[in-house]
Amino acid sequence: MYLTYKPEGSEEPRRWKYEPKKLMSAEREAIEKRTDRNYAQFVGDVQQGSSICRRALLWVMLKREHPALRFDDVDFAWDELDFEYSKAELQEFRRDASEQAPSGQRDAILAQLDKEIAEAFEEDEGKAPQPSAASGASATRRTSSASARGSGSA
Repeated sequence: MYLTYKPEGSEEPRRWKYEPKKLMSAEREAIEKRTDRNYAQFVGDVQQGSSICRRALLWVMLKREHPALRFDDVDFAWDELDFEYSKAELQEFRRDASEQAPSGQRDAILAQLDKEIAEAFEEDEGKAPQPSAASGASATRRTSSASARGSGSA
């Protein structure tokens, strides 16, 4: 899953791979301090749409490149921050759906996943993800879509 940040006026979004288990201990502790939540609760609250948790996550990602960045300096409009599934994650969802989706809904679910897979961001193996423009509004995977697929534990 990717955290995508596109401030108003920017042409290209910033994109970071978001793997909650890969954040460093100092980052997790800073998040806990800023959000007044333990890290496990934070991870769930990010998926549920907590503004403070999303702000803390953005702060941590930006702070990696701008170490002097203060939490209070991070401010964003709701539509500037989003989450996207990677192509590989969507392909895994498709494999699961092809086996487990109810037969009456399977074709529609697979068609939607095929569309999302075609538009999804694909990271080059062995390389850090580069900031890139989304291929369109439908390329961005809203967190509500993530919740609908039951991916609360990113």
